[in-house]
Amino acid sequence: MDETIWATVRTAREWLDVANGTGEAELTCRVLKLTEEVGEVAAAWIGTLGQNPRKGVTHTRPDVVAELADVAFTALVAIESLGLDARTVLANCAGKVAERVAPPADPTPSAPA
Repeated sequence: MDETIWATVRTAREWLDVANGTGEAELTCRVLKLTEEVGEVAAAWIGTLGQNPRKGVTHTRPDVVAELADVAFTALVAIESLGLDARTVLANCAGKVAERVAPPADPTPSAPA
């Protein structure tokens, strides 16, 4: 990921620390902020489908993608707020996923050529 992302995550965490403190209630709010952001993803997706007949189509897929990015960024800030390095945590998570989705090794030996 671009270094700008990690620097901005740290800056956002520092800004929140100064503005709101770092007590347990504040950390709880930062974690719960994810729920709010996920709700915005859901609302945008519903809006792309026109599911609410009163409102009709109110969002586009790019709107949904922007909301998903907000979720990802908010999660990174929450990780940093809990005292961990978001880059390391995300890299570890990606490593676990990579192991799970790796194609299985072929158990049959190759025939001699």
